[in-house]
Amino acid sequence: MKKKIEKGQEFIHTYSHLFQCPICQARMQARQTSLCCSNGHQFDLSKKGTLYFLKHQAKSEYQKKMFEHRRMMIKSGMYQPLLAFLAAYCEDERILDVGCGEGSFLQEIAEAVNLQASVGFDIAKEAIYLATEDTHDIFWCVADLTNLPFANQTFSTILNIFSPSNYAEFRRVLQKEGQVIKVVPQSGYLKELRKAFYPDDVTKQNYSNEQVVKKFERSFSSVVYKRLTYSFAVPEDRRWSLLEMSPLEWGVSSAQKESISQETLEKITVDLDILIGKNE
Repeated sequence: MKKKIEKGQEFIHTYSHLFQCPICQARMQARQTSLCCSNGHQFDLSKKGTLYFLKHQAKSEYQKKMFEHRRMMIKSGMYQPLLAFLAAYCEDERILDVGCGEGSFLQEIAEAVNLQASVGFDIAKEAIYLATEDTHDIFWCVADLTNLPFANQTFSTILNIFSPSNYAEFRRVLQKEGQVIKVVPQSGYLKELRKAFYPDDVTKQNYSNEQVVKKFERSFSSVVYKRLTYSFAVPEDRRWSLLEMSPLEWGVSSAQKESISQETLEKITVDLDILIGKNE
């Protein structure tokens, strides 16, 4: 079995044309275990086969523990209806997964359909290192959403699942007629968890992504809209992961989480908007 750095090296040598320098926007060339541009900017593969494209160390509120619990919930089937819907749009696509976290969504899609050489990136290095535990042929890197290290018109599909957007950069790196698939929470998403965490705060129990949807519709053409709502029976051995998997838990004490875990949340509502737009 190849080492992770060997897999990463093979990818950058085969697909160096996918990248551009995030510092000067020059094209990149692979040299041994690095990508270099004509102006001398160099990015070295880590031992885990990833590239770090940030100019300085980034601090993220998202910690390794949260990504581990998120992966457990995704692997438990919590998002299977969503993944089945997305997979139908991803067959033979070259995908850029924006804000991929620990990579579980893209990995699950790669398990279901054939992908062209695809890339996932996040600003959190801990998440990207977790993503490298996967065995699919996906390249992982640490990058900035506002300054993508990818060449123009490189990807046929951009996945934007529960993560921020930069539509100018999306349009730049997306092929003509390529698609952006954005997934955002609807009003009922994790409502049982929000009520348990914040029983006295109505503002945290209710929210709307209406403005996010309108901005997407202004940014892309031929927008397909799908609302996906269902209830997921939480496996007993994953109920603590449910409490730990999202930023919702940041304002909740350990004692409160312990109390909620003993009461048990046996079912959770998944309520999502899926938006698919064309880059015309």
